[in-house]
Amino acid sequence: MMDYEKIKAGVQLMLEGIGEDVTREGLLETPDRIARMCAEIYGGLYEDASVHLKKQFTVERNDIVVEKDITFYSVCEHHLLPFYGKAHIGYIPNGKVVGLSKLARTVDVFARRPQIQEKLTSQIADALEESLAPQGVIVMLEAEHMCMTMRGIKKPGSKTVTMVTTGCFENNFELQNRFLSMVRQ
Repeated sequence: MMDYEKIKAGVQLMLEGIGEDVTREGLLETPDRIARMCAEIYGGLYEDASVHLKKQFTVERNDIVVEKDITFYSVCEHHLLPFYGKAHIGYIPNGKVVGLSKLARTVDVFARRPQIQEKLTSQIADALEESLAPQGVIVMLEAEHMCMTMRGIKKPGSKTVTMVTTGCFENNFELQNRFLSMVRQ
């Protein structure tokens, strides 16, 4: 579990390290605020995404299911700066579907961990693959990374796009294009 006291001590050391006066009014409660924030933005470390995918419903047809424009916020493990964007998920059921909100909850669980976008994309696809055993899964993430925007190369507005395909989506470009056209509508 999360150690709030270590987080607070670390924040205080960082503030002192950059030359701030940790006793000034505006910073007095900052270590505590950051510790509480960490519980919120890194809470996915202590959650099992498969819990959200357990409740399933039987379907007679196995047509493509797409949930698009799922807003997510995550933190880059290299710089501990945010990256944020939209997740788009598609799958071809194998007789079972989940509630649409469960797809968004799955994205949230994995996004609330320090990591790279490529791993986040794979985690979402793998969770759907394992829990639903669908005919195929396609997950695409589009995100802006603050480590690209506010430091280093400083290119605001640039986006990173990652995609993972499994099963019937892997080598079927017609099916991939169908998904992409649905996302772009």
